[in-house]
Amino acid sequence: MGFLDLFVVAVMPVLEVLLVAGVGLFFAMDRINLLGPEARNYLNKIVFYLFAPSLVFSNLAETITFQSLVTLWFMPVNIFLTFIIGSVLGWILIKITKTPEHIRGIVIGCCSAGNLGNLLLIIVPAVCDESNNPFGESCSTYAETYASLSMAIGAIFIWSYTYPLVGAYASENMDHSSSITINSSEGAPETFSKSSTEALLPSRDCNDSEDYSGQGELPLTNSDERTKVPIVKKTVQRIKIIMRKIDLKKAFAPSAIAAVVGFIVGTITPIRKVLIGDSAPLHVIDNSASLMGEAGIPCLTLIMGANLLKGLKRSEVSLWVIIGIIAVRNIFLPLLGIGVVKAAYLFGLVGSDSLYQFVLMLQYAVPSAMSVGTMTQLFQRGQVETSVIMLWSYAVSSISLTLWSTLFMWLLP
Repeated sequence: MGFLDLFVVAVMPVLEVLLVAGVGLFFAMDRINLLGPEARNYLNKIVFYLFAPSLVFSNLAETITFQSLVTLWFMPVNIFLTFIIGSVLGWILIKITKTPEHIRGIVIGCCSAGNLGNLLLIIVPAVCDESNNPFGESCSTYAETYASLSMAIGAIFIWSYTYPLVGAYASENMDHSSSITINSSEGAPETFSKSSTEALLPSRDCNDSEDYSGQGELPLTNSDERTKVPIVKKTVQRIKIIMRKIDLKKAFAPSAIAAVVGFIVGTITPIRKVLIGDSAPLHVIDNSASLMGEAGIPCLTLIMGANLLKGLKRSEVSLWVIIGIIAVRNIFLPLLGIGVVKAAYLFGLVGSDSLYQFVLMLQYAVPSAMSVGTMTQLFQRGQVETSVIMLWSYAVSSISLTLWSTLFMWLLP
């Protein structure tokens, strides 16, 4: 498979995302106004509660069996490592760039959560469809299974790990904004709208106040003095704050629940025979879920594009933050991913299937998950910032994903 052929295969799904986002941007313009703030909010809830869970359930139930789950046990471990490594790199990034408090959750979310779903569902089968693909005749047989399992496991981690994390930062900033309103005693207090994107931003006076600038510090007995605590204590303090903010009910998001149900249906043979396959008595349930799931990806991309309208006029995201996220997801994570997969191969954890190893490496090279945009829309915090980050991430990925795919194939036996 030549470089030009591989380039076309890898670049097409990313360009599709950018084109659909452009349509969403067009429909959000004032002259059209089909995807205004209220419409985006309602559409996003439909994606969150219906389309995304349907997509996860149908793909997982149709492609995963108990035998394949036993064989592919390392994939959940690999995806977990992408989240942990991405979170650590994201945390380092916000420390280096001194990222504003109100977008720290978004930055860590974009660094940790990759698009493990629709991009792999398009790229991996497309590579296998090429007559001269490097993975042999069995490529098409396993491509959809690997990609679907990646999407399902990714959904579980995104909604049980990234979602509470982003929500914890969003809730913390809401509490901080409320305290500013209560404590303003001179003149009329400033008000903050929960449904407004600007509610996430600190007030004009907040940037210079002790309460805002000292959030990462612990007060001493002398109230007029503050001191910076060691980095380890600050990290422990931050973790405790996040853990207190995590709502376990929110951690079990619809997509995560759908993934668990999909695992049960796919791996338990009697249930699978009833629901999956054209000859199954209740196959109409699976077909309906698949039909609804197909609407999730374009709707989510339209929302992302619509949120770009305000970001193109004014964005609170620093250029260095955007560059940092792109560097994490397009340089550091793929390099570390090569090391992880190669080490797993040497220790006999992944077997000799080169396509499987290719998918494992690819999980480190994909751009940020668009589900992060869904989260910010649900929390009504940071929609504009997330859309700007996504725009540049996917624009760069149109090139970087192709280059990494080529390198991965060259490295594999």
